[in-house]
Amino acid sequence: MHAAPARRRLFRPAIVWSVLALVVLVAGGLTTTFVSTEEDSAAASETTFDPAHYADERFDDEIVPQIEDEAVPLATLLTDLDGGADQADFGNAPGEGSSFSFPVSFSGVAGAPNGSILPVTVEGVSSDVTVQVQIGPALNGTALRDVTGTVSFNEFTNQLEFQEVATEFNNRVRDGILADVDPASLEGATIEVVGAFTRVNPALVSVVPVSFEVAP
Repeated sequence: MHAAPARRRLFRPAIVWSVLALVVLVAGGLTTTFVSTEEDSAAASETTFDPAHYADERFDDEIVPQIEDEAVPLATLLTDLDGGADQADFGNAPGEGSSFSFPVSFSGVAGAPNGSILPVTVEGVSSDVTVQVQIGPALNGTALRDVTGTVSFNEFTNQLEFQEVATEFNNRVRDGILADVDPASLEGATIEVVGAFTRVNPALVSVVPVSFEVAP
């Protein structure tokens, strides 16, 4: 008698695909990192730019001292610039083709405040030039950000973050340096100012102060 032929084992396709799917799931589980909601929120906060934190680290310790150290008497600066002096010798610009910002100091007689603007008469400055100090609450421009040359656009992700720094610096002046200034009492007073302005128009000097003193 002949022995009965061995039966062939038949593998159904459904079984094969089930095994393959299980292998993929196990491999995926081994290489997947699970992040909690708390960890995800923390990571997001680390990558979100905070202009207030940036100002905390730099404004009082770096920006203000540099402006005070490098400030040039306003009348002297304007005379030199009108005489053809290189703007780069006295100030900084945020990029090629941008207007220069300058650190300046001056003493002058205040006029009547006009909203956020205080006109000032400064000895030695031509009557063709309007000098004013921004006293808030609205402070405009990027002079404080640009004047030192130490705040670079390359530090930031985009133009919005770069602008937020300028706004936050201005806010520090409004909420700190100018917090106790009474505009109603300024007309006719002699004031001493250290600050910065951007020279967009040679006939206008609009200073954002980092020091503002009313002479007794």
